[in-house]
Amino acid sequence: MQKARYLLILLFMNSYAQPQMITPPYLQKGDTVVIVSTARKNLEDNLKPTIDLLHSWGLEVVLGKTIGLNFHQLAGNDEERAADFQTQMDNPNIKAIWCVRGGYGTVRIIDRLDFSRFKQHPKWVIGFSDVTVLHSHLNRMGIESIHAIMPVSVARATEQAKASLCTALFGEPLSYTMTCDAINHLGTARGELVGGNLSILYSLLGSSSAVDCQDKILFLEDLDEYLYHVDRMMMNLKRNGCLSSLKGIIVGGMTKMNDNDIPWGKNAFEIIEEATKDLTIPIIYNFPAGHIQDNRALIMGRTIQMTVTAEESKVVFE
Repeated sequence: MQKARYLLILLFMNSYAQPQMITPPYLQKGDTVVIVSTARKNLEDNLKPTIDLLHSWGLEVVLGKTIGLNFHQLAGNDEERAADFQTQMDNPNIKAIWCVRGGYGTVRIIDRLDFSRFKQHPKWVIGFSDVTVLHSHLNRMGIESIHAIMPVSVARATEQAKASLCTALFGEPLSYTMTCDAINHLGTARGELVGGNLSILYSLLGSSSAVDCQDKILFLEDLDEYLYHVDRMMMNLKRNGCLSSLKGIIVGGMTKMNDNDIPWGKNAFEIIEEATKDLTIPIIYNFPAGHIQDNRALIMGRTIQMTVTAEESKVVFE
């Protein structure tokens, strides 16, 4: 009788367990990476530093059909960008898809994509900023992806940023240790990492690609936003219940923020701090990721352990 009750308890617990995230196969020397654009056009940027970097890692590289396309601000119209990404997802010879740059436009093609074959044979999708659309969508599908530098930023990226992407792609242990920022919230947390660009996450709320914050650790970064709009976005996350359900928060670069003639009165970190001050969870500020040269790789969907003390902050990917 006791054994039967124990089995029933296990079955009940398993029915509510979080599904296991799928890790795409790590890269091996000789694998091929494709560079595509899901958003802004790439006409004049020199991709030689990126190609040289991939070759130095023992990888082959090909360019998608969207590289060089010109449709107003975008790298081809929606049909062309979706078709290129679909081709690369379905091509068994492509082992990773690296988005060339951000800007805007990925959300315009996300619902045109058929992920049925990708679910059976996942591969790494890499990028940040507007690529947050893909990170969040893939996370809802239970597939990991990599938030990291993009081809247009390789030439100015730090060696640490480039090395961290290599580490993530080849499946080597990934962790970060940094000095503690004065406004950090101390503590420890373990949970799945989600998030990305704050403006994109804000725009996805209410859609099938919306970030799932329940028991997660949320990463945030942004660029070139007005401070009052940062406050608006944080209030939206708060009112949607996203913040109260988190286990931890990691805040990366909040870069080149703008203010009005009448100042808002707080910087971006202070705005986030105000929105999260009642939470009893660890928070790391000034994490080296986002629209900065030292944009370290993050495996989205991976369980991490974050430890924040008065001396240092540490993030370890399991």
